[in-house]
Amino acid sequence: MKTTAKSGANIGKFILLNLIGIFMFFITVEVGEKSSIPVDHIVTFLRSIPNFELIYGVIIVLVGAVLPFIRKSWNKDKVTMVFSFLKLLGIPFLALWLTKTGPARWFDDNMLPFVWNKVVIPVTILVPVGAVFLAFLINYGLMEFIGVFMKPVMRPIWKTPGRSAVDAVASFVGSYSVGLLITNRVYKEGYYSTKEACIIATGFSTVSATFMVVVAKTLGLLDHWNIYFWSSLIITFLVTAITTRIYPLGKKPDTGYNGVTVIPEPIPEKGKLLSTALDEGLEACSKSPGILEGVKKNFLDGLNMALNIGPTLMSIGFLGLLLAEYTPVFDIIGYIFVPFAFLLGFGSEAVMMGKACAISLAEMFLPASVVGSASPFAQYVTAIVCVSEVLFFSASIPCILGTDIDISLKDIIITWVERVILSLLLAGVVVRFLFPVFGIPM
Repeated sequence: MKTTAKSGANIGKFILLNLIGIFMFFITVEVGEKSSIPVDHIVTFLRSIPNFELIYGVIIVLVGAVLPFIRKSWNKDKVTMVFSFLKLLGIPFLALWLTKTGPARWFDDNMLPFVWNKVVIPVTILVPVGAVFLAFLINYGLMEFIGVFMKPVMRPIWKTPGRSAVDAVASFVGSYSVGLLITNRVYKEGYYSTKEACIIATGFSTVSATFMVVVAKTLGLLDHWNIYFWSSLIITFLVTAITTRIYPLGKKPDTGYNGVTVIPEPIPEKGKLLSTALDEGLEACSKSPGILEGVKKNFLDGLNMALNIGPTLMSIGFLGLLLAEYTPVFDIIGYIFVPFAFLLGFGSEAVMMGKACAISLAEMFLPASVVGSASPFAQYVTAIVCVSEVLFFSASIPCILGTDIDISLKDIIITWVERVILSLLLAGVVVRFLFPVFGIPM
């Protein structure tokens, strides 16, 4: 242990800078009438600047769409080629939005306006803004400190390092984009293996509690918010514990980014858990870059990620909604889940439940519209499934594919099917138990 790590200056730096990171991402504060984390308040402020959203969003989509061709990386492999052209498709969709050209249905609140206002703009602003403050969360020893404590929990249950607990909490308190930003950065620095990064990206990077409130409000579940929140939280991470052990995630390699050896977690001596955690945290802090250097690097990483995912969110997000609106593709996919719905006793609602589960692949809010007039049992189970499934084309899947994590679209789709089936089964059993206990009608 270097003496500089335990110096007063380094200890002060460790405490102060990590407290800033914790405050920005995990402490909810009220500004005006909105209660959220400080990073989200900054995003809200930026969005309130006249014409900021329009100018910023247009730049992100346009520049992001042509960047792979400028960098000559568009034909790196078949998947990259497909997504490079999908990014280009974001430009005409952007033009439709700006000129309000097209069928009136496309401009209903749950179509193009939803993709632009609820997905493209907030996510692409949050990623670089969050990246600035991410420097305080991951550069100065907090992840190493927490990792020592959480290893006995995270490693046996989810097969991920203790530091991945920060990812999980960041996603639920903040946003899946924040969680993925952390995951990608830590993966590239050699602290996650490819398998661990894939598990975290597909299992922990779920929608935030704020989005869950919207789902609960849509389906009239706010009267039972605590039941809904905690059952969704538990089922989401229980499903992740299962998917880590089966194909395709269970077969992912244990090597790190670009095949490098993963930096091992420290093993604390018996009775020295706290001292080991402090030593690891202070050592990492002493080796950390300067504040300005760290902020600059994180911001550029975040901006690059925003350019990468912005046009993809625009194109894939709207394409998914068009498929849901004009084709039977999600009705067909829904038949995968109908037998499980029958097994849970949904009866005449089984086919509807199958479609609700399937349409979550396009956008996690859409299932709520499918079961709007269904029984409370169907609504409650659907509300849990659309959170626990984690993966959807309007946002989280393009974000994952926009990272450096080595996971294919095929593996993401297979994992999504697994997550939906497991979530449906677990939610069905849990809700059948909880409703009678709390006197909620089925």
